This record gives sequence, structure tokens and C-alpha cells, in this order.
Amino acid sequence: MAAKAKGKVRLIKSKSDTSGNTNRTFDTAVDIPASTRGEMIALLNQELADTSDLYSQTKQAHWNVKGIHFYQLHLLFDALAEKRQGEADEIAERATELGGFATGTVRMAAASSRLPELPTDIDDGADYVQALVERYGTHANNTREAIDTADKAGDMDTADLFTQISRELDKDLWFLQAHLQG
Repeated sequence: MAAKAKGKVRLIKSKSDTSGNTNRTFDTAVDIPASTRGEMIALLNQELADTSDLYSQTKQAHWNVKGIHFYQLHLLFDALAEKRQGEADEIAERATELGGFATGTVRMAAASSRLPELPTDIDDGADYVQALVERYGTHANNTREAIDTADKAGDMDTADLFTQISRELDKDLWFLQAHLQG
């Protein structure tokens, strides 16, 4: 694995992860042990896949929702999707800050996401809200587990990132669930 031109980042290893994606790492001055960085990069890429999938599922609901509360839900789903897109960017950038390679294409996300597929046979607002509640709840729980994993590994910055995301997911889950209550 040859070094690139002087002053450029040098590829230090290349291997395939279990999903067949290239999991590359690069030299970094970040003083976290390489094994911990590798664990965190894998964790970040898993969260990136889930977040990207949740973004696309939320946009799917945004585009296709129908019913009496169409306009309100159309706007809500768009706002939620925009948050997920921003979080995906933060997650991917953290993976690269640690010397990793962010695996963030749509195909990579689809291959690695732990979220169930959004049903394609619904269009009613309440049905979309219920489906998103299930997916947001799953993602929020997985993100809390990621906080614990990063904390135990001693990567407080990654744990903090996941904590910030967790707060937003819980708030958004509350907004969704409130539509089903009462």
C-alpha cells in the first residue's frame, strides 16, 4: 500500500468488511488507539446506514402521505428528514475524523441498515406516522446503545455526538407519537 505524494494522507490499510464494502483507514493525528478507532468507525458507519435509511424512509412518507392532515404531516416529515440528513453528515464526518472511510451511499445504507423497510402499500397519514414511530423508536434505541459502546471504548467525542443525536430522535419520536395519542 504505497504512500501518496508527500504531504498527502497515506493509505495505511485496506480490507473488506462483512457487507463487502471497502473499509479503509488513513493516517491521523487523533490520539485514540487504532483498535478503538476501528471499532468506532464501524459503529459510526452502522449508525450512518441507519440514519441514511431513516432519512430516505421519512422522505418517502413526505412525498406520498395523503389524508385530512396531509399538509401538516407533509411539512413535519420534511423537517424530520432534514434533521436526519444533517445527522448523517455529522456521523460520516466523525468517521473520517478518526481516519476512517464513510460508507454512505444509498446502496451501502440499504445493505447495512437495521431498520425495517417502510411499507409501500400505505398512504394514509396515520399509517405513515405509525410506521415512522416504529422506525424512529428502533433507531433511537440503537443510538442509545451506540452511546454506551462509544463511552465504554473511551471515545467521548463519538459518545457525545450520539448523545446529541439521541436527544433529537427522542424529541422527534415524541412529535410523531403525539399524532397518535388523544
